[in-house]
Amino acid sequence: MASLKEVADLAQVPMLDAFRALKNDPSLDALTRQRVSEAAEALNYELKITQIDVAELAGVGKGTVSYALNGNELIKPATREKVLAAAKALGYRPNIMARNLKTNRAWAIGYSWHVHDDPSRMNNLLDEFIYRVTFAAEAEHFHLLTFIQPQEDAERVYDELISTNRVDGFILSDIRYDDPRIERLFALDAPFAAFGGMFLPDPQFAFVDVDGKKGIEMVVNHLLELGHERIGLINWHPGMVVGDAREAGYRSALERAGIAVDPMRIAYTPNILRSASDATERLMSVKHPPTAIVCTNDVMAFGARAYLDEMGYRHVALTGYDDDPTAQFLGITSVRQPIQAVATALFDLLLGEINHDPRPQRQIVFEPELIIRRSTVF
Repeated sequence: MASLKEVADLAQVPMLDAFRALKNDPSLDALTRQRVSEAAEALNYELKITQIDVAELAGVGKGTVSYALNGNELIKPATREKVLAAAKALGYRPNIMARNLKTNRAWAIGYSWHVHDDPSRMNNLLDEFIYRVTFAAEAEHFHLLTFIQPQEDAERVYDELISTNRVDGFILSDIRYDDPRIERLFALDAPFAAFGGMFLPDPQFAFVDVDGKKGIEMVVNHLLELGHERIGLINWHPGMVVGDAREAGYRSALERAGIAVDPMRIAYTPNILRSASDATERLMSVKHPPTAIVCTNDVMAFGARAYLDEMGYRHVALTGYDDDPTAQFLGITSVRQPIQAVATALFDLLLGEINHDPRPQRQIVFEPELIIRRSTVF
């Protein structure tokens, strides 16, 4: 069978023009389309892009195309980019089933959606995280397979996805103490990397994390510099890794400033607006209420804001965590996590686990950024 290049040569046009003509691109002039059509008819050619066409356009050998599309590290980055650009220009899509059989890979990554305290409200931070991870994965020809983790026997779904070769590895978030998923994935010898892990005792797996303890320390120090001493905290109930770490930051910052931690200025709540509003009421009902409130999540801060506004507290400083778009709109001081950097680094770690080529640094910690707004600086 003739190739696209042979059609282009016969019609005396560039390969991409021949491709566009055979795709009936109306922006191409009629004469060129006619010449290409006649050449294709003379060679009995039907448009079907192959790796040979990609190789011809990129100016490389067919074997190089195969290696480049499969991410072989022997291919130089410049050559790989040239091949990918040619494949994109010609709309070439590898035969995924054939590639899977050859490499014994699914070219898919499993991710379980986080179970929210309030199912009616999405988690903007994790949504952005998955969006960024998807970009990083697709750049390496992987796709993300998301699934809902069952409340009971949660690790069973991981068994099924690995045993049926539907995924090559997993990304975990919402890491817990003695997390059964981690134990099960170790038992299955299944590749995984986690968003979170630095505050677990002796973690032995690949993870990327953001120092939440330091994030809250930055918030408390900011409030101390503004002259606040009665600083309250709204947090998840104890026993949750992320909440415990952030409370540790609150306690350590106060203790370094020589201020005793008052249990009456700490309120625990699920990450639900109404519950956070109720927690704020409890804090403001004590004999000497706080002049500033630190919330360990933006949703809690929104609940606190609603109560403070309703009751007319105009000069109580308020902070959140995660820098949700709503926090930006309401002018709430918050802590921003570098989610794009986290997602990119995490997928790279996972790729090393999948390829049995673990990265030299398998545990990466980023620092958060304090974003100061009018909720603390009146």
